[in-house]
Amino acid sequence: MTAAGIESREQGLLILAPTERDAVVAQSVLQRAGVACTRCADLNEVCDNLAEGAGAVLLPEEAVALDRSTRLRDWLNQQPIWSDLPVLILARAGADSAVVAQAMDQLGNVTVLERPIRVAALVSAVRTALRARQRQYQARAQLARIEQSERDLREAHIRKDEFLAILAHELRNPLAPIRNSLHILRLTNRDDDPTVKRAGETMERQVDHMVRLVDDLLEVSRITRGKIELRMQAADLATVLRSAAETSRPLMDEAGHQFSMEIPPEPLVLRADPVRLAQIFANLLNNAAKYTSPGGQIKLAVRRENGGVVVSVRDTGMGIPRDMLPRVFELFTQVDRHVDRAQGGLGIGLTLVKRLVELHNGTVEAHSEGPGRGSEFVVRLPLPSVSNESDALVVPTEPATLLVSRRVLVVDDNRDAAESLGILLKLLGADVHVEYDGEAALRAVATYRPTVVLLDIGMPGMDGHEVARQIRQQPEFDDVTLIALTGWGQEGDRRDSRSAGFEYHLIKPADIGAIETLLSAIERRAH
Repeated sequence: MTAAGIESREQGLLILAPTERDAVVAQSVLQRAGVACTRCADLNEVCDNLAEGAGAVLLPEEAVALDRSTRLRDWLNQQPIWSDLPVLILARAGADSAVVAQAMDQLGNVTVLERPIRVAALVSAVRTALRARQRQYQARAQLARIEQSERDLREAHIRKDEFLAILAHELRNPLAPIRNSLHILRLTNRDDDPTVKRAGETMERQVDHMVRLVDDLLEVSRITRGKIELRMQAADLATVLRSAAETSRPLMDEAGHQFSMEIPPEPLVLRADPVRLAQIFANLLNNAAKYTSPGGQIKLAVRRENGGVVVSVRDTGMGIPRDMLPRVFELFTQVDRHVDRAQGGLGIGLTLVKRLVELHNGTVEAHSEGPGRGSEFVVRLPLPSVSNESDALVVPTEPATLLVSRRVLVVDDNRDAAESLGILLKLLGADVHVEYDGEAALRAVATYRPTVVLLDIGMPGMDGHEVARQIRQQPEFDDVTLIALTGWGQEGDRRDSRSAGFEYHLIKPADIGAIETLLSAIERRAH
């Protein structure tokens, strides 16, 4: 049936009259009044026509009494959420019957018309029923638009996540050789030339800033989709805060800020993810450093309160207008975008703070007395009522200084990334071999016999997953440790790495300290 035909049926009336003559008369009267009608011979035909659409149904009381199969009742009970088909029942004259009472209980949207009925009353009742049905169709259309919007939003989210993943990959690839080369310069600057040292430190800070921007983009995407899983354990708050301060220290030192911390002497152990907790306070300290003028003050203070802990980050910076306070935690919000006050960033750091604090069952608030009056961010976190003895405080492993016994195969189609990482590992004492494609990597595994393979994933031709699978298919290489070193960092990418046979998944540009620590841990397990 055409769309026009369906619309016509949906606007029409299905008639089942007490007699054939009554049906003909009713159809004639209603059609003269502009109502499209379809006559039905029995209740089964009414139900057949309902499947093709109807605006309302006109039935005699007798037909309802004959609905032994309950087909009509079943159809009405299975209507979609937007639908409530009007049913007009022509009742016999006289006292109310049990059939009509039952119909009113079981058939839903029922209007009872007593026979004989005046023509004007019949036309009025039918038009009222069809207008009510028309409003239901409008609700159906609105629901369809909402459902389509939801589908469009889901697709947009998928496309956005795919775009962010590709963007992160493309940005991380050039950052990897830059970071590697900076480490090489630091290790080979034997004369400790202060100018070279200062230039290297500046470049390292800017690379770290770029890495944080890329990571923040992906983090906020994961958090908004509920893809973040916290690794909860006993976490010493003082240790976490010192780690956060150390992360933010270069930014504060660069601006000559006066930074102070007030932490109670007694241990404050939270049930938390220490990495995410450090991320929260590092973001708050970075925010304070960016929006506080050179020489300003930044203070981090901790206190117990009502069975929990309160951490305050206060600065003497540019402050926040009162109308902006409720919005500072919204995505991509920045207080001041004037060129002379631009501090960089994408306006997502505070969004991450709020989401991560909430994942820890805490709250965060922003306070400011206005522009030029400084700001304060207050985080409240619960303290566990009973300590869990099975939790152990995590002590960071010191990185190794030399990797003398490591035979490391580096494989990356980005030659700058592969060669710079190879040079860096050699400077750290490792025996290194470098290849640039999957086929060459497989040959090198057989001839060079590495103990560790640092393998890029997104290579043309044979990608890193296929290389890993082929290595794992050969029992003689069971003792080779496979480490994915890639710009792809979504949770799905990590699952794909594990299924291909990788033991570890590092994201470019990997910090050389993390690589040292990992290789040292592998070495200890091997012995």
